[in-house]
Amino acid sequence: MLGIFLDSETNGLNLRKHRIIELAYKIINVETGEIIETFETPLFIPFEEWKKSDPLSLEVNGFSWHDLKDGMEPQKVAEHIKLSFKRCGIERGKAVFICQNPSFDRAFFSQLIDTDVQEQLNWPYHWLDLASMYWCKSIQGGRSLPWDTGISKNKIAEALGLPREVDPHKAMNGVDHLLLCYEAIVGFPERFN
Repeated sequence: MLGIFLDSETNGLNLRKHRIIELAYKIINVETGEIIETFETPLFIPFEEWKKSDPLSLEVNGFSWHDLKDGMEPQKVAEHIKLSFKRCGIERGKAVFICQNPSFDRAFFSQLIDTDVQEQLNWPYHWLDLASMYWCKSIQGGRSLPWDTGISKNKIAEALGLPREVDPHKAMNGVDHLLLCYEAIVGFPERFN
């Protein structure tokens, strides 16, 4: 089974007016922890779209117009993803997406590749979230309860004795931090066999 550990950065939280401005993922064999493929890129958005940016979101991710003006065109990013997923054998029943906040990442990812196209390509429609994994594990394992520790990725990391995600947030930093937390919570069952 493959996991597409994915993170995105956007110029705001409103799907109707904001855009994905950076995407990163690592395709991982979730049994062994082997990295199959890695991808990250800033995305170009027109200046008219950039002017709609939410300043608080840009404070979190640290992006400026200068960082994006030479970014990859969204249609080229979409084509790269399609080729990457085909090369890696990403399809329903053989892979899942894993994110910190899949409802956010999936919505903005769909700006690049429409959900109807994802369906035609037989891509996974399961987008799993780290917070739910932590929630179950902490209740079952006698750890501090999730409502006491918090369930943001940094709060989860803190509860696990792991470092916080590096600031400002960048998509690949988010993927790497997600993987660090995932390994501490779930692990890769065949990594040390």
